[in-house]
Amino acid sequence: MALAVAASERVRGTTSPNPPVGCVVLDEGGAVVGVGATRPPGGAHAEVVALAEAGGAARGGTAVVTLEPCAHHGRTPPCTGALLAAGVARVVFAVADPNPKAAGGAAVLREAGVLVEEGLSGEAVRRGPLRAWLHYARTGRPHVTWKYAASLDGRVAAGDGTSRWISSAESRAEVHEFRAAVDAIVVGAGTVRADDPRLTARRSRPGQDGVRQPLRVVVGTGDLPPGARVLDDEAETMHLRTHDPDVVLGALVARGVVDVLLEGGPTLAGAFVAAGRVDRVLAYLAPKFLGDGPQALRDAGVSTVTDAVGLVVEQVSMCGPDVRVSAVPAR
Repeated sequence: MALAVAASERVRGTTSPNPPVGCVVLDEGGAVVGVGATRPPGGAHAEVVALAEAGGAARGGTAVVTLEPCAHHGRTPPCTGALLAAGVARVVFAVADPNPKAAGGAAVLREAGVLVEEGLSGEAVRRGPLRAWLHYARTGRPHVTWKYAASLDGRVAAGDGTSRWISSAESRAEVHEFRAAVDAIVVGAGTVRADDPRLTARRSRPGQDGVRQPLRVVVGTGDLPPGARVLDDEAETMHLRTHDPDVVLGALVARGVVDVLLEGGPTLAGAFVAAGRVDRVLAYLAPKFLGDGPQALRDAGVSTVTDAVGLVVEQVSMCGPDVRVSAVPAR
């Protein structure tokens, strides 16, 4: 399953709106004979890729998959049919498919006499490469990670407005890898006017050739400055003339966007938090004090302590000298 999760992670960001699934095929003796991951939309699913690599060695063996094999015919035939045709005797998967159109693969396989086991490394998969897609399948909305870097006293810029660089080189490098794995980066028009960011990934991800660029999304009613770097041809840019998070997410669903990185300033972040549209917070806290300047969050719909937005901390770790905190809403 660890090999399947790694294969899934390598294709994260390339498969939307389909899930980035990983699959490993073992022969009868338990040796790895095939490894596969979901191809871009219209391409083969992970099981089909792994079975093609395994060939005849899959007969009587085991398929280990991060997501329940699909049982429906979409752009490609159902994976359950491919597994049965290959003669696989056992299927182990981490997470059940929440999509009613694709679910039911486990039952189909069991009815055909295949031994099926569910739940292996389920929590790791749900928090890992399938996090965004599972949210999308359950809610119909893209998964939003709000990422910010701040000083230890919560400032995202100094009193004079300067913000480069609060976080460390290690944190910035990690964020560029994260950008390369998401479908879209969202910022406010104010950030574009103030900072003129490129909003591109400048670091390739492990196991991938080249640097994949996400869709750049600018939110706000005002015009963007001529010559702004987000208007170059390095990546596609969408300008949404609204401040409503649900309008933004609706437009992104129409584009097949599943995984969103929110990098806007305090006002845009506050709007998403107030609307309940932040699904994960990824904070990089630098070991320094600024004492003045804008805070990370503003106008989030909290007027008293009892209205505070509760979070559950998933992980606290180091990234260079910075503290990295991953948390999700307590809802």
